[in-house]
Amino acid sequence: MGETIYKSEKGKQIIIQHYEEYLKSLEFDIERVYVDTSFGKTHVLVAGPTDGKPIFIFQGGNCINPMTLSWFSLLAEKFRIYAPDTIGHPGFSDENRISAKDESFAQWIKELMNYFNIEHSACIGPSYGAGIILRLAAFMPEKIDCAVLVSPAGIKLGSKIKMMKDILLPLVIYRITSSEKHLNKLAGNMSDHSMKELDKQIIGDIFKFIKLEQEMPKLTEMSELTNFKSPTLIIAGKKDIFFPENKVKKAAEEIIPNLTAFKSYDIGHFPSEESLTKINNEIMEFFKINY
Repeated sequence: MGETIYKSEKGKQIIIQHYEEYLKSLEFDIERVYVDTSFGKTHVLVAGPTDGKPIFIFQGGNCINPMTLSWFSLLAEKFRIYAPDTIGHPGFSDENRISAKDESFAQWIKELMNYFNIEHSACIGPSYGAGIILRLAAFMPEKIDCAVLVSPAGIKLGSKIKMMKDILLPLVIYRITSSEKHLNKLAGNMSDHSMKELDKQIIGDIFKFIKLEQEMPKLTEMSELTNFKSPTLIIAGKKDIFFPENKVKKAAEEIIPNLTAFKSYDIGHFPSEESLTKINNEIMEFFKINY
């Protein structure tokens, strides 16, 4: 498994340092467990009361796990959280990529659940993480008790022209120039100008030092979810360039059999601090009824 997602050893060390520092900033205790799977070694962050109901939280793509885990901090008070570093994305798991177009991710999750003696669980995924959950829903729906998909990949894409103009172009210029102006533009377009300074710097370093995963998870088809009956909550952003709320809502209502609730927020792809409080309360309410 000699593949690497990093452009240099120095770049890798910078990202790993960001990861460790972010982990220290979380306000709850974390255990770190390595699990051998048939897709490679997986590093899992485990938190919350040992007798709490399990939740698997899957990180956003091309991101670091503690960053997206921090968005759901409130849940660690009550639930037992398992947050794996996605194989092939920044973090401590192996670096070979897994296809998000077939049953690979479903098999990977099943192996992780087996390791922790979990038959089925609630699942939360922002962005790419939601796309991973939809692969599980397609191939092993019985593993999901209920699902929360935030700014979800795997349902419907936004305008390719807008993505090229607002994301790809500033990204290319930033990589060439390392200019703060273009990083600000990029972060602003991703988050509707509400991204934390720390997150912006980390995203900038990820764009600089990592060979980004460019394959989005497969867009889920209605026929794939006929056996997926678990309650599902979707939270989407009206200003999300990648997965805009209006497009996601229309497609989700067609393909997800038990779409219990669809919540629209006036946010970009990255939620603001203020909206995260509301989102966490929304999720807690959803779990109270459905989990």
